[in-house]
Amino acid sequence: MKSLFALAALAAVTLSSPAFANAELAQKKNCMACHAVDKKLVGPAYKDIAAKYAGQKDAVAKLSEKVIKGGSGAWGQIPMPANAVTPDEAKTLVTWVLAQK
Repeated sequence: MKSLFALAALAAVTLSSPAFANAELAQKKNCMACHAVDKKLVGPAYKDIAAKYAGQKDAVAKLSEKVIKGGSGAWGQIPMPANAVTPDEAKTLVTWVLAQK
């Protein structure tokens, strides 16, 4: 009975997590053409983004907007173009990026 309860709890946590919160969505949305988890490409490494925004309560909202609309100046001269993602996909991607170490 305890293992059934533990399995149900694990399923609840897993199913409540943002869908596709992983590199697959980043690859599908072409984010990995300019970013990598652990090194700078055209844009900053995801681990560097996570470090810069660690502890900022508004980071998910702020970065989700940048993913959707694009932005410039935060990491140098090269702008990030707007991306064809839904608000939910942007939030999922940003949540995943901020979890990189």
